[in-house]
Amino acid sequence: MVTVKEAAWKQRLRRALMCEGARPLLVLAEGAAGTGKSHLLRGLAGLPEACGALCVTWACGSGGPPSGIPDEGPVLLLVDDLHRASAAESDRLRAVLEIPRSGLAAVMTYRPEESARPGLPLGGTPARYPAELAVLRHHIEAWNFDQVGEAVTEAIGERGTPEAVARLLERSGGVAQVVVDLLTVLRDTEGRCTATDVDHAGVPVRLAELVLSRLAKLPEEHHAVVWAAAVLDDPVPGPELLTVAGLSGKASRAALTSALTGGTLVVDGEGRYVLPVPLAAVAVRDHLPWSELQELHARAARVIARRQPVDWTALVRHRRAAGQVKGWVRAVGEAAREATATGRHQEVIVLLEQALASPLVPQGARDRLAPVLARSAVVGLRSDQTVRVLSQLIEDETLSVAIRGELRLDLGLLLHNQVGRTDLGWRVLERAAEELKDDRADLAARAMAALAMPQWPTGSLDQHLSWLRRAEEAAEASGIEAARVAVAGNRASLAMCCGDPQAWRMVKQLPTDSSDRVVVQHAARGLCNAADAAIWLGYYERAEDLLAEGIELSTRSGGEYVARIGLSTRLLLEWNTGRWSGLVARCEAFVDETSDMPVVSADARMVLGLHALAQSAWGRAAEWFEAGAAAVTEGTAAPLAAAASGGLIRLALARQDVVTAVAEAERAWERLTAKGVWVWAADLAPWAVEAMVRAGKAARAEAMAAAYATGIEGRDSPAASAGLEWTRAVLAETQGSWGEAVLHYRRAAAAFEQMRRPYSRAITAEAAARCELTTGNDGLKAQGLAELAACVQAYTDLGAAWDAARARAELRIRQPSGKRPRGRPSYGDQLSPREREVGELATRGLTNREIADILHLSPRTVEQHIARAMQKIGTASRTALVEADGEARSESPHPAGE
Repeated sequence: MVTVKEAAWKQRLRRALMCEGARPLLVLAEGAAGTGKSHLLRGLAGLPEACGALCVTWACGSGGPPSGIPDEGPVLLLVDDLHRASAAESDRLRAVLEIPRSGLAAVMTYRPEESARPGLPLGGTPARYPAELAVLRHHIEAWNFDQVGEAVTEAIGERGTPEAVARLLERSGGVAQVVVDLLTVLRDTEGRCTATDVDHAGVPVRLAELVLSRLAKLPEEHHAVVWAAAVLDDPVPGPELLTVAGLSGKASRAALTSALTGGTLVVDGEGRYVLPVPLAAVAVRDHLPWSELQELHARAARVIARRQPVDWTALVRHRRAAGQVKGWVRAVGEAAREATATGRHQEVIVLLEQALASPLVPQGARDRLAPVLARSAVVGLRSDQTVRVLSQLIEDETLSVAIRGELRLDLGLLLHNQVGRTDLGWRVLERAAEELKDDRADLAARAMAALAMPQWPTGSLDQHLSWLRRAEEAAEASGIEAARVAVAGNRASLAMCCGDPQAWRMVKQLPTDSSDRVVVQHAARGLCNAADAAIWLGYYERAEDLLAEGIELSTRSGGEYVARIGLSTRLLLEWNTGRWSGLVARCEAFVDETSDMPVVSADARMVLGLHALAQSAWGRAAEWFEAGAAAVTEGTAAPLAAAASGGLIRLALARQDVVTAVAEAERAWERLTAKGVWVWAADLAPWAVEAMVRAGKAARAEAMAAAYATGIEGRDSPAASAGLEWTRAVLAETQGSWGEAVLHYRRAAAAFEQMRRPYSRAITAEAAARCELTTGNDGLKAQGLAELAACVQAYTDLGAAWDAARARAELRIRQPSGKRPRGRPSYGDQLSPREREVGELATRGLTNREIADILHLSPRTVEQHIARAMQKIGTASRTALVEADGEARSESPHPAGE
């Protein structure tokens, strides 16, 4: 028989049913239990060609054989579970197939592992198929990753993560019924469905009953070989499997044969034995007596210990289950060492968390393992359990001062870098620096260098510089290269943050080509931190290069946390450089992926807030600004806090809430003044000064501008310089100095243009045009109108709906009356451009007053536009306006007014 693909034989089947001269067809479809054979037959019964045929279905073992099948077609014969056919059923099927019939299409499914006679689905001697009957065999394959992914999406939508899909495929072996049964459980999970949720879903009842019933049918003396496979839980050569089972000689060969023919074991492509479905191993182990299970694990441990190289992770599992505490602890240490050497820090974290949480681990082993866990947690990803474990360990006074200091160092870094508890992290690092300075100068240097980073919400620039000097002294005293590079990376980052022109030279000197993996990790961290600082300075192309190299080095050296921070920084870079297409989706996905790491997701949260603000989705903007790490809280990095405050001030001003804007400006300015890194005021100062001026606090606004100018003097920061021009323009405009305002706005716009920051360029260019149109100079008015029109297009291209609407409204009221179209065009039952514009803003949650302020209309006019729009669309909901109008316009080939 020829084995063919499903698409090929289905095409033959259709032709046979249509009696187009095609040969009659028999397809023998084989597949393991749960692979979807019955589903296949149901699909065939629903084919269009089956509607004109006599469709005969038959489930073997459920009753007598079918009768009355005509000698001529079209006939569709669908037989399920051929392996369960009785002798009478097999004889009847043979009789049907051995008679030449035109128009016959037969598909018969069976489980090859349960066939009474392997290779003979109909049992007994071969059937006497007529010459004209085409007989094909089809093997139903297990699902692949894409097919499992489709099932996940259908069952739980977008909640299913790629990790969950991969784990489902791994645990189910791609068996369709197992996947479906697991998804039935996973439907009840809340939030994102992860690999952990799949692990907690347990063993489906169908699978457990199938494997246990097959096991029960085997001779009792053969059970051990299946138990051994379940304990090993991996494909294994026959000799190893039999050793773990405790079998030898003829009994061992008989057990293997029995397990294979009984469907409890299968052989993979490498000739190794394994259970048909990985999850079946859990079902078998769960029903083993503890004493038997422990002995099997002990034998498995001996087998694995003899392998070269030793699989230490597997040995950890078996020795622990066997109760071999000393051997288990040694295996834990070896597995951690091996995983650390290859940068698999997440594996180290899971392994050591489990070990150190056990009271069986002796004190000496805890002293050795705890620092390994701490180091992996810092360069890996966040674990709340790691914080708990380390917090407990540093209180253990039986540990030496140096060990506790080392643990405290890593706990402090973890609290600050990943958990966002910066006040506690600062205190922990200060204490670690003191505990380590005498015996471990290299680690003391790392603690001091961390405290030298100016991004801390607390601490002044002078304090950070003082910590840096101490860190340099400690690193030099240690004589350890990794400590020197760790400090050098932070020195370069601090210099970059302050706009020190020497920072670029310091970054280039980082040893990125070192053969020492730890040194490379510190260099990569320095590059990513420098890239972040370069973004705040306004050096976007250089930041892109630094990020690319830093992320690549971090990934290659196993620095998962730094690589993830780099990806977050890239989202901020994309916002500044106007790469907004798909940015919201990327940010939301990143926030979702890093939901347990508020520090890592901070950039993405702020970008989402800024984007929502530009879209006039003000309620959502406030939520993003004030949620998690993007809120101006004690845990927010100083530059991010300044920028987030700028967004909050702008949002309050847009809502005409000057009191809130002023309060936020004062808080942010106080933090910035205490920190002393003035280049970070670029995204704050213009809005803070505008808030003060609009509140009638001109003197305060001028003092802010003067402090800003003094603070960035001599600093190398295009963004800060452009921000200062913008700030001076705001002051000049509010004082009625239109010409001076135009000059400063244009300088700012030109600077933003040069650094390729299109959104800020459009905002300042729009302001310049607004001032030109106020001067009364006809030449400047023409220029201002052209600039406003260009800004409308720039905002539209970016996707800044609020800004586009504001600039368009400004252009409309400033346009000379002679150039405006006379009369009011008729749009019939479709929305006019103004109604559509008002409706779009209304769907974003803006009040009539807020829409009126944006479009320079009265609230009454806005109310009338919305009422007319709702009447035309036929909806009573403001939120349905844009969607309904979009559908209406898409149905019309020539929308009015377009």
